Amino acid sequence: MSARPQLFTRGLSGLSQSTTTAEASSPAEQRDDAKRNFLKTMRPLPTQHYWNVYFDRQQQQQQQQSKDHHRQNGGGGGGDDSEYKVQLEQLGGQIESVQDFWRYNNNTPVDQIKMRESIYLFKSGFRPVWEDRRNRDGGSWTFRVPKTIGPDVWTRIQLLAIGEKLQSALADGDQLCGVGLSVRFNSHLITVWHRDSSKQASIDGMLACVMDELPPELRPKPDNYFYKRHRDHAGFKAPSDAQPAASKEGGLVAPGTNAAPEVTVEPPSAH
Repeated sequence: MSARPQLFTRGLSGLSQSTTTAEASSPAEQRDDAKRNFLKTMRPLPTQHYWNVYFDRQQQQQQQQSKDHHRQNGGGGGGDDSEYKVQLEQLGGQIESVQDFWRYNNNTPVDQIKMRESIYLFKSGFRPVWEDRRNRDGGSWTFRVPKTIGPDVWTRIQLLAIGEKLQSALADGDQLCGVGLSVRFNSHLITVWHRDSSKQASIDGMLACVMDELPPELRPKPDNYFYKRHRDHAGFKAPSDAQPAASKEGGLVAPGTNAAPEVTVEPPSAH
């Protein structure tokens, strides 16, 4: 799938340029210089999978035009959610090492993401779209946290993803797809996506992992998180082929009676 090939050495161009020993004005600066030179020669610590970063720029004007068109043509059923248009943009290159992750994370100011925009860190081969053939039989946990702690929680959730902690919490045969952050008026919605919503052990395991790994001051309150299958969202568009994608890729079973119960909490944006 998106597993790494053999390890290789890459330069860490993002690190600060070092000064020479002669230019250092103190022993402390000389030690810092030696440390920087050492880091430049280190082999990057590879992640087990490749990862991509996506940004969802929701175009309000286009969305309103789409809604107006839907109403004028007597649309019903799924409502305006069914008219959602994905505005995904892949940011930067592929994340292949821990150094790559911190370079991206340290240069992505979450507090500047606008209302109803989203950012995602997903395994290579997965896209943050409900109907994607690798996602459509899955679901996600959504955690609502105040904006004051959102960036910190987001960083920790991303580390649980690339560090394979979340994957290890899933049932056998299931896969972590990725994690996302969506901005709302006074909160951040942080989501954890997996591939097979029929596995209750996965659903329980993801929640336990997040709660166990977050420090008490960053844990969302009990009424501020919920699980939902992708296909249970009003805006979900059933794929044209009837055969579940998971059964065609990796032998996963289709959603069944083990799926989480329905919730009434308003979910994040469709993708």
